[in-house]
Order: sequence, then C-alpha cells, then structure tokens
Amino acid sequence: MIQDIYPKHLDNHYEPYKPAGKDTIFCFEGSEILAKDNGESELIYPVYEEFASKTSDAEYKYIYLFSIDDDRFFLAMGNCNKVLIEGYYFYGVNLFRKAKPKDRAFAAITAFHLYNWYKDNIFCGRCGKAMVHDGRERMMRCECCRNMVYPKICPAVIVAVTNNDKILLTKYAGRTYTNYALIAGFTEIGETIEETVHREVMEEVQIRVKNLTYYKSQPWALSGSLLTGFFCEVDGDDYIHIDEDELSLGTWVEAKDLDLEDDGISLTREMILEFKRRVSNA
Repeated sequence: MIQDIYPKHLDNHYEPYKPAGKDTIFCFEGSEILAKDNGESELIYPVYEEFASKTSDAEYKYIYLFSIDDDRFFLAMGNCNKVLIEGYYFYGVNLFRKAKPKDRAFAAITAFHLYNWYKDNIFCGRCGKAMVHDGRERMMRCECCRNMVYPKICPAVIVAVTNNDKILLTKYAGRTYTNYALIAGFTEIGETIEETVHREVMEEVQIRVKNLTYYKSQPWALSGSLLTGFFCEVDGDDYIHIDEDELSLGTWVEAKDLDLEDDGISLTREMILEFKRRVSNA
C-alpha cells in the first residue's frame, strides 16, 4: 500500500525547523501540487533553495511537516499560483496513484492531508480569532479563548463482503474514480467500527453480514481518514439493492474472474487480491 515504504521510515514528530538547502517544499493550490514531471511518472518537487530563488520569504509561511530518513519536507503556505519556476507546473494530487518513487508519493499525499488541515484552521472555530501554531507540537491554538485543535483524522471502514467464492464489488456514483471498489463509509458519532460495517453494507446494498474479521488499516489522505479493512460474510439473502445516490453498480464477482494487479497503493485493491488468494488456496 502507499504507506509501505520500508526500509525507509516516516518520522512525523513535529519540530519548529526552518527550511534550508535541499529540503523539499510542497506547494499546493486547491487540489493541485507544484511539481515537475520527468516523463517517467516520477514527480519532482522543488527544494528550498530553488523555491526561495523565485519567491520572497515574506510571501510564504514555511511549516515543517515530517522527514523520511534524512530528507526533510516543508509546506509553503501562501499564494502558490504565483510561483514561476522553470519546468514546474501544477498537477492534480490524484497523480499520486501512479507517481514514483513510492516514498515521495506517500510524502506528497500526506502533506496534502496536513495542508487541508492547516487551511481549514486559520481561524478559531470557537471565537473566530486567528489561530497560531504551537511551538512544541503539531497543534493550532487560539490565544484568545485557548481553543486547541489537532490534525483531523476521520475513522472509516473498507468492507469486503464475501459469499463463498464470490466477493461484492461496487462502483461509485457520480465520481471520476470508475474502478471497482468495496463498500466503504465513515464512522458516525456514538458508533463502533463494527457497527459502521453493518450499517454501511445495509445502507449501500441492503445486505446483512456476519463473521467480521479485521484485516489491516491504512491512512488515506484524500479523505483525511484512517481506513479499517474488514472481511465479512453475507448473512442470509444475497440479493443486491444498491443505493443509487452512492453507487452506480453492485455485483457479485467470482474469485476466478478477478483480473486485477496489485497497484501497491490502496487497501481496497489489496483486499480484493487477498480474497482471490484465499479462495485459490482453499
């Protein structure tokens, strides 16, 4: 999956570092990131000395994000669409699904998660005053009402519903992502993760499930969520009634008909292939 970058290691401990030299700078504008495509699906991001040569430090606020081994990454907060560095353009963050190397793709999409959090917490949600970054930890605080806000992580589930040698695959309604997916959804207030599984499956396809087993988890920056993967079995009637507001398709697919390759990115793809492996080895 996208976060599997071993033997490299992401260290997300916050320190009030200042950028210098070859430190990588992530500059976002909406859902696009400033980068250079080398023609081999490898996105290259500007380093500080390159970025600073075309901008004024007074125009941007640099925030230390994390490091991967000895490489440090910073976020440039400001009017990034004014940045003009030869060879660099803005690319949609969805390109991370194909970008190489994987550790850089993971760094960029994790930075996007933090960028959205910083952007959404410029002002205090309690009293409306400007927020400031705490100097000791990754936290925004209000010096007026003492409100403290930490990065938002939303719990969610990915559910592989199985029916003997078949798995339930879906396609989203009204989205640009058109590949097969699994049932997914966010956990609601006062709900356990297991209850989320039962509710989401019932809401989206009107099927009851049993024998829930945990598989793996994955941080998914595009939705600011932590995904929890479950396998479960259909309980009773297996007829699919899709929620057309959420899905354009819901279908049972036999393991032998699953013609997919591991993309090394998503929990969804890994779980589908794990189901195929289990059936093949049964």
